[in-house]
Amino acid sequence: MSESSKAASNKQLVLHGFTQFAAGNIDVLRTLLHEDFIEHSPGNPSGREAFIAFIAEAPVARARLDLKRVIADDDHVMMHYHMATDDDPRGVAVVDIWRLIDGQIVEHWDVVQPVPEAAQVPHGMF
Repeated sequence: MSESSKAASNKQLVLHGFTQFAAGNIDVLRTLLHEDFIEHSPGNPSGREAFIAFIAEAPVARARLDLKRVIADDDHVMMHYHMATDDDPRGVAVVDIWRLIDGQIVEHWDVVQPVPEAAQVPHGMF
């Protein structure tokens, strides 16, 4: 598989998973995440089952996720989105970085930033 077709395939896998997760299907993570999944975010557990149990109780499982862009490069897929809840309508800007091997996510990093008032970001967060 060429690098560009591998990137496109990985992008489609992660995009499908994101869409399903955003619609409330947490179980999609069981097929997407490798059993030995590695999590790099502080406080979040590694391992597929531990991560799924953690994320099912995390605010992201009940948030509105508005995807802004997806970028794929070989075995990495990056997603930039707005995560908001009824309690926090401004929410946070999130960038997730996923590394895939053979159609499964094996590693994850993220960067999360609170969305400030619009006046503080004249060109917008997204």
